[in-house]
Amino acid sequence: MASAKGKIHLVGSLGFQNAEIAFRALAAKLGTRAPRYPDGEPGERGYWIRWQNRTFAEHPAFRQQEAREIEGYVDGKTRPLYVLDEEVDPDLLEVGILGYAEEALASWNIFSELVDEGVIPSSTRFQVCMPSCAALLTSFIHPDDAPLVEPAMERSMRGEVERLVEEVPPGALSIQWDVAYEVIAVDGGQPPLHYDDPLEGSIERLARHVDWVPEGVEAGIHLCYGDPGHKHVIEPESLATCVAFANGICAEATRSVEWIHMPVPRERHDDAYAAPLADLKLNPETELYIGCVHHSDGVEGTVDRLETAQKYAADIGIATECGFGRRDVDTLPELLDIHAEVADG
Repeated sequence: MASAKGKIHLVGSLGFQNAEIAFRALAAKLGTRAPRYPDGEPGERGYWIRWQNRTFAEHPAFRQQEAREIEGYVDGKTRPLYVLDEEVDPDLLEVGILGYAEEALASWNIFSELVDEGVIPSSTRFQVCMPSCAALLTSFIHPDDAPLVEPAMERSMRGEVERLVEEVPPGALSIQWDVAYEVIAVDGGQPPLHYDDPLEGSIERLARHVDWVPEGVEAGIHLCYGDPGHKHVIEPESLATCVAFANGICAEATRSVEWIHMPVPRERHDDAYAAPLADLKLNPETELYIGCVHHSDGVEGTVDRLETAQKYAADIGIATECGFGRRDVDTLPELLDIHAEVADG
């Protein structure tokens, strides 16, 4: 059977009731196979960035213009769209605290206590997952105003990183940038980004995000096609776009990228999907994880997808294609068992 050589990545959301339950479950089921544990994004963070609506709804510089349905989203949710108040000077705009560091630090206290108790292996890093600035801008800000808001958004997101590294020891911290809207846009999906050349423009911005993370803290990238209603916003034809993002970010960032994660849809165990992996140009320190784990076809299907990928790239770790926080909680132990069995080979 194909093996992931003990390497497991957890994309972010986990679906457990709270961070402590999540950490204990990961420790019991995966141990050291997963080098990083996220807190599972419980509570209001359970649907990725939707909780950030409050950042703009409560901010005096923004007013809601409309609520919209986004083409390709199957879960029936409308997204509020904000514009800058016409009296606001964009050069003086400050978006303010987003809340990612505050949420993470509360979970870090639990994580570090469980390390001290011997529940979590001492080698495990605490993983914090944050969206790219383009994700927040594309989801909440009118495209005409997004270029005006972008500098302030970047200052706020960089501030979240700075607060994290003030409180968490660098050797214990990993920061993942979640990249979805950019990947979707390159493949022709909606909504559009606010800048020209979605591939090169996104790589430039994402490399800047990576460079906000100081050396000593791990930095990783999760490439994604979304998961609203448990369906991709747009179905990828192959891993070619993900490979282009991975190569570009790793080449342009001035510091190391410790991991890249790429999704594999359940039915895509074919060579045509995986073949672009042969064009990967990752640095030696960058781990590759593919999202080949699916609960629906278990170990057998996961191994099938992994074996296909291994024809084109060596030393691959495994993950789900997106977070699994919106699954039926009763399926989570079995899903983690699938990870462990395939990792052990």
